[in-house]
Amino acid sequence: MASNPIKSDVDFDADGKQIGFLRLPHSVHRSAYGWLPIPVASIKRGEGPVVIVSAGTHGDEYEGQIIVSRMIREIQTEMVTGQLILLPMANAPAAEAGLRTSPLDDGNLNRLYPGDPAGTPSQVIAHYIEHVLLARADYMLDLHSGGSSLMYDGANMMGLEPRDAEEEQKVTGLLKAFGLPKAFLYQPNPVNVTAAARRQGAICFLTELGGGGGVDAALVRQGMQGVLHLLGYIGLLQGKLVPPRPPADARLMAIDRNRHYVYAMDHGVYEPLAELGEVVRQGQAAALIHFPDNPVRPPETVSFAADGEIVCKRAIAQVRRGDCIFQLASERKSSL
Repeated sequence: MASNPIKSDVDFDADGKQIGFLRLPHSVHRSAYGWLPIPVASIKRGEGPVVIVSAGTHGDEYEGQIIVSRMIREIQTEMVTGQLILLPMANAPAAEAGLRTSPLDDGNLNRLYPGDPAGTPSQVIAHYIEHVLLARADYMLDLHSGGSSLMYDGANMMGLEPRDAEEEQKVTGLLKAFGLPKAFLYQPNPVNVTAAARRQGAICFLTELGGGGGVDAALVRQGMQGVLHLLGYIGLLQGKLVPPRPPADARLMAIDRNRHYVYAMDHGVYEPLAELGEVVRQGQAAALIHFPDNPVRPPETVSFAADGEIVCKRAIAQVRRGDCIFQLASERKSSL
């Protein structure tokens, strides 16, 4: 496979605090020899865990971009044992545009792993994160929220189901150290960053911090406290920035990809019949789809396919067939 064309202003092997850009070559009409700037920082001192903290994988998710930017400003070299690699706008073109996907190639960065060094800009970024950054990392924290179209119930974590009892003990300890109120575990999807991390021998968690295209200050605080406490727990971060305790006692929950999602099956306007945090039952009415363009047509009822707790709902009333309206999760019981 061809080598990745991205060049870094930051020397990831050097100690100290460095701030610069990943330079992705991008030749266009207005700039024949140009490059796309992807902000990056490295804070490295001595031997210890290597952790990537990223945000802006989806450009319309803002809490994480604020958290990673604060970390770049506030964490100093003497606080670190190991290395922090910080990406506040991982898919910079999408983040600059405030869009979930890149305006350059419609690329959804969290659906493009393992990437392609000879592909579109988003594919090149995915390849660099997996094959250059994750290849040197022990952990990755990729900070998400629901974006413009979805709203999550508070501050949540997401990670892969452990493969054995030893990994379950380690993952459970890390999730509790992160300490957001809910932790969802799901089966791997090979095109997501969590699977990319697993291929490179690292552990990756995502957050889901609210959404709806805005910023919730309380969720920014919870997310920041969770990241800092986890970094202290693994021994990377020391000093006054490390909180004395995690933000909350995490509940471990499971997501069933086949039964926990509710979708619109027609174009129209959806009226929710249940709300975030509500516990619902299989067969219960979830929403009505109304048809203002044909007002004599009665609304269609969409129902839940499983029992569970509503952890995410659509933030936009207008729907098309295939749009996700609700996401559920259920209490997790270990099978290991």
